[in-house]
Amino acid sequence: MAQATRDVVGDVLEKLSGLKAGQLRLLMRQVGAKYRRELIERWQGWAQPGQCEPPGDWRIWMIRAGRGFGKTRAGAEWISEWARMVPGGRIALVAANDADGLRVMIEGPSGLLAVARSGETPRWIGGRRELHFDSGAIATLYSAAAPENLRGPEHHAAWCDELAKWPKGEAAWDNLILGLRQGEAPRVLVTTTPRPTALMRRIMALPGYEETRGGTHDNAYLPSTFVEAMLASYGGTRLGRQELDGELLEDVEGALWPRALIEGCRVDADSIGKYVRVVIGVDPPATSHGDACGIVVAALLRDGRLAVVEDASVDNPPPAMWAQAVAAAAARWGADRVVAESNMGGEMVEGTLRHARRRGEQPVDRVRQFPRRLPGRRSRRDAHPARSVQQQTLRAFLCNQKGRRRDHRFTSHQIDEIRRQLIGWRAMDARPSPLSLSGRGRASIFPDINRRMAVPCRPFFSPTWCASCARRAGPDR
Repeated sequence: MAQATRDVVGDVLEKLSGLKAGQLRLLMRQVGAKYRRELIERWQGWAQPGQCEPPGDWRIWMIRAGRGFGKTRAGAEWISEWARMVPGGRIALVAANDADGLRVMIEGPSGLLAVARSGETPRWIGGRRELHFDSGAIATLYSAAAPENLRGPEHHAAWCDELAKWPKGEAAWDNLILGLRQGEAPRVLVTTTPRPTALMRRIMALPGYEETRGGTHDNAYLPSTFVEAMLASYGGTRLGRQELDGELLEDVEGALWPRALIEGCRVDADSIGKYVRVVIGVDPPATSHGDACGIVVAALLRDGRLAVVEDASVDNPPPAMWAQAVAAAAARWGADRVVAESNMGGEMVEGTLRHARRRGEQPVDRVRQFPRRLPGRRSRRDAHPARSVQQQTLRAFLCNQKGRRRDHRFTSHQIDEIRRQLIGWRAMDARPSPLSLSGRGRASIFPDINRRMAVPCRPFFSPTWCASCARRAGPDR
């Protein structure tokens, strides 16, 4: 009898391969109820390609897919198989919060309890937030909202669900990875619908990263009416591309700096030509939770273009370190001035750099503070003028390359991080540290150059600009 059952299931699995979605649904309805349990347990036989573990010596596997693709089922099957293979192993389950983890990863219709094989009896111990497998492996549920709970425990494997919506994603991920050190080859699976977050981009750039992808329409077991309704409502839209197709959209809806605008303002470093003046903007970290010190170098070119030529920002440095970074950038580019804003550490910037100069470390003796501003809504004020200039510049450049509007252009090999942050920043968001004064492209540098270098001209944001100012500005560098 058992042999007959295996033969029937084997025949069904063989027919599953190569079938279209409609044919697959029809076949599944024809399978008798007594065979369905064994068929369901033959996961590798009917899983979609995007749900299967990739080959090779990877450390991070991300299933980046749309809603309803089967990410949760794939994650639960992978963890269950890991628990069978590693008796006594320690597994981390990380969700955006405790409720999501319990409702989806543990007790959900595609969760760990649901995918247990016949004869297996995994036990959920709620008080300890642990799932005990028959092999002795233990999976512990963690919340990304409480990343400190991941500090200390060690694991053989981990499953991270919906990473794109983790509230404290950076800290939770760092603590998880630092503890993923048990066994010979610890691995982590990430299942998520993508969003253009800094953490997602960071993970996708790590060594040992592999990904599989899929969309809502790839799951042949979803009701056809649901798929048709979703495609009718969201097909071809930004939301549909992200939530149904699993596409990672670089442009954030509401962003002040669309990708097309940024890409249109890029230029090869070798083509920026000669420059007549260089200003370095400094935005020191204002908090203790890992802000970078923004250090950006902007140059006024002979043809009137303004080029952001280097991002020399330093992550979470002490004052002595970022002062040295400013000094080094000033020496590399022969900077004329260092710029800071008075209400965001301007006095501290000036004092630190002057102290460094007395020690012989700072070649720039002119540190300018911008006028004091009232706090609040600062980031949007900083970003809007620069964006307006770039839009004017881009239009003028496309129409007439010899136009008189200034080109604020990013050099291609140095400013990738600036580009990513500008594309992803919206006016209502808390600013990333690189978006302010030296914050990797802040507009306040531009008026400073204009007042010093083009005094006879109209205000900087005027559509006209006197090209003779560049000739009066000083010698070539």
